[in-house]
Amino acid sequence: MMKKIVKSFMPAVYMFVVAFSAASCNQTQAAAPAAPAVAPGQPVDLTYAAEKSLPSVVYIKSVVNSKVQTVEYSDPFEDFFSDPFGGFFGRGQGNNGKRQRQVQTPKRAAAGSGVIISADGYIVTNNHVVDGADELTVTLNENSKEYSARIIGADATTDLALIKIDAKNLPAIVIANSDDVKVGEWVLAVGNPLGLNNTVTAGIVSAKARSMGQGVSSMIQTDAAINQGNSGGALVNTRGELIGINAMIYSQTGSNIGYGFAIPTAIMNKAVDDFKKYGSYQRAMIGIQGGSVKDYVDAMKDQDKDVQDYGTMEGVRIDKVVEDGAAADAGLEKEDVITEVAGKKVKTMGDLQAIIAQKRPGDKVVVKYLRNKKEKSVELTLKNAQGTTKVVKDADLDVLGGQFRVLTDAQKKELQLSYGLQVTKVSGGKLREAGIPQGFIIQRVNDESIKSIDDLQDAVKKASTSKEPVLYIQGVMPTGKKAYFAVDLQN
Repeated sequence: MMKKIVKSFMPAVYMFVVAFSAASCNQTQAAAPAAPAVAPGQPVDLTYAAEKSLPSVVYIKSVVNSKVQTVEYSDPFEDFFSDPFGGFFGRGQGNNGKRQRQVQTPKRAAAGSGVIISADGYIVTNNHVVDGADELTVTLNENSKEYSARIIGADATTDLALIKIDAKNLPAIVIANSDDVKVGEWVLAVGNPLGLNNTVTAGIVSAKARSMGQGVSSMIQTDAAINQGNSGGALVNTRGELIGINAMIYSQTGSNIGYGFAIPTAIMNKAVDDFKKYGSYQRAMIGIQGGSVKDYVDAMKDQDKDVQDYGTMEGVRIDKVVEDGAAADAGLEKEDVITEVAGKKVKTMGDLQAIIAQKRPGDKVVVKYLRNKKEKSVELTLKNAQGTTKVVKDADLDVLGGQFRVLTDAQKKELQLSYGLQVTKVSGGKLREAGIPQGFIIQRVNDESIKSIDDLQDAVKKASTSKEPVLYIQGVMPTGKKAYFAVDLQN
């Protein structure tokens, strides 16, 4: 389970944000039988919801195998006692007090939950449940059967992942529209918290469209108990239908003394569709920086600063228009207030994020906004992080058109290098385009040290979906001369 420290959300209190998550979409499923009606003011019977949802929630075990890694450490006597006798005293030449050594990392295992969204084996969970895993094992409800799983797609920002097991006739959950969820309605959190498999806890929807910083946005807030191991578990309504993905808790202790947050199915459905079609999440951007009008006005008043009359206390105030972004192309300006997007009201930044999260680059949306208290309307075309409307796919090492291997100890000694990845073959692709020869030793990519093939793979994936999809590679030529290359991952 992932933990983040949140510095703001409540005044002067440091809180732990602990990540979790749930299931995804199968919109072709038949509607579930109607749950027993409850008269207003009467206790809610949640047994039906538990019975319907429990079989769809699975236990996920992720394993990171032991690996040999090169680590850097400080040796204060390195330069003082640098050895002119070729290592007789066990020390190498001076290196600013820095030395490297290889260490064996321990094998690590973690657990979470997931939700079956189709009878043929698709399961939704959190990205942080599967991130970095070498092995994934899925155990069905009541330990009935165990399967190996593979990752279809994952996204760190939404904290969603789609995995697949080879199975048939699985009990897929029914997916509800999270837009229909109302504050105050009863919900169940279903998962495997604290090693207690097949656990159900109850609460209500405490709020909607909660924005939780730079990561997952527009969350469903609930007071249903959520703890470690609930990651990937289901948040369901009284009909046992999935409405959200249990994603994190907000607590002073790291356990359930606070609120839980779930990723709405409206966002989840889009993510799952992207994973199946493209293998990666297609993130649309409106191209602004800003926040809710009320939050801005309140902040200015707290600082005894004058603030203009926007004509409303609802909506998103634009603080900055990103150059060459969708909003800039449409003529939006700083101090404009966005009040509606794609026919949906925008009261807070969380509302805006929820709407845009369901769109893809290239989608056209009508934006209503206030400028000097006068309502205006414009159609804009959403873009991706690279400023285009193209599909963005995670690049694999294959795009480089080369083969690689970690430097041997003999090579390190001969070349006087502590780490690196040698290009053993150039068969085409981006390496040839950039002029990188066979034998070249890659040491850094985009200012990150490259000590393994996994390091290079991560650098390629990260760069391929960034605003600037370029690899800036530093290394050493076969002749020993240092060299620098720029590898353009576009097209």
